[in-house]
Amino acid sequence: MHFSPQEGAYDLHIRDYYDKMRHFDAPFEGDIVLQGEHRAILFQSLQRIERLVRTVGHGNFSLLGFDEAIRVARNYPNVGAFSRSELEFLECQFYADAAVYGFYGVKVITGLTAHIRDRDVYKVPYSGNYLFKGEPLDTWNTIQKTLGNEVVLTSGVRGVMKQFHLFLNKAATNDANLSLASRSLAPPGYSFHGVSDFDVGQRDFGEFNFTDRFTETDVFLRLEELGYLTLRYPRDNQLGVRFEPWHVKVKQA
Repeated sequence: MHFSPQEGAYDLHIRDYYDKMRHFDAPFEGDIVLQGEHRAILFQSLQRIERLVRTVGHGNFSLLGFDEAIRVARNYPNVGAFSRSELEFLECQFYADAAVYGFYGVKVITGLTAHIRDRDVYKVPYSGNYLFKGEPLDTWNTIQKTLGNEVVLTSGVRGVMKQFHLFLNKAATNDANLSLASRSLAPPGYSFHGVSDFDVGQRDFGEFNFTDRFTETDVFLRLEELGYLTLRYPRDNQLGVRFEPWHVKVKQA
């Protein structure tokens, strides 16, 4: 088959894209990797955020907004106030166009100071996670009622600070590579965990619930058969995100 130069370039681009998705935890040429001062501020910001997590607790941190995080940090010496450079870094990261990293999802939280109201969420017993009331909670209740104790809620509501923590930690543990982080975790503002979605897993399956091995579990097979797994990030998606068979899509955006 004959390819024109344009077709050949496009074909190469597609192969490169799928190679990144298959090897999402590997660095690639062209990845956005922070250097110098920006790299140092990433680590400083992450360390402060981790002290914040330990101070407020993991459950409370899931709902913590940006403004509230600043207040708590300022009032607790064991956390310490965010420096101007750290705040500027976090603001820059939030408002950056994630497409630069290779992430092509929708930005669902457009304001850095977006706040999750307590009355809008429900803490799911024995899970350590919250879900938004309404369709997300109704969906989980139906899944739990159908599958019983075999299914567990592995991740629910994530506020802006929670997504910052996950995303920056992933980048920090991979040589400050923001593109690599975005192949596994939505950058802050882009996660549907901030408005609706949640993750499920097989009880006693541990960290394998966040790997392709989850597709071998009874929970996955039953949910797929019953039509509850309308995946946000299906295999070979065009959003720049690895396959996430555990991620339950609630809103249809």
